[in-house]
Amino acid sequence: MKPFRRRRRGNVTATFELNEAQLLVNLTSQVVELLQDRNGPSEAEPDPLAQLIGMTGPAQPPEDPVLARLLPDAYRDAPDDAAEFRRFTEQSLSSAKVENARTVIASLEEGGLDIGAKHVEVDLDPAQVMAWLRALTDIRLALAVRLGIETEEDAERLAESDDEATVAMGDVFDWLGFVQETLVNVA
Repeated sequence: MKPFRRRRRGNVTATFELNEAQLLVNLTSQVVELLQDRNGPSEAEPDPLAQLIGMTGPAQPPEDPVLARLLPDAYRDAPDDAAEFRRFTEQSLSSAKVENARTVIASLEEGGLDIGAKHVEVDLDPAQVMAWLRALTDIRLALAVRLGIETEEDAERLAESDDEATVAMGDVFDWLGFVQETLVNVA
């Protein structure tokens, strides 16, 4: 990857190798699928007004630890308040996360991924930059949960693992941090 840099006209650009772009799309698509699976039928009694304006989401926190990290409780010490808040906000939060992820995928496709180019160059306007930053955060949070990364020491432990797959996923986590850092530096 050639790091993100700012262009004269204000946009931000970066160039990814084809396999890097494919990896980003794969990871981003997994987050989208996870979030969309969560947006099933409401678990709560439908409130007619909330149903009318489309604010009827699940009241119970997700069981999947990744979703619990991506869609945390707003009130940790007040389960009833947390459930009510979740019911009115989770679907819009999930939708926003899905839209951010779709922006990443679309910009990679526009940059040459859809034609199988050797290099994929993304050119992001300010709104796309923010969507990328949010989506990269979501992907890294999902990976951190799956890999058991809570501290810097946990991340270092992955590099010392005897399991090649664990080491590889730790490398992906680090690489995503690099991608995000180069984007933050020019944003």
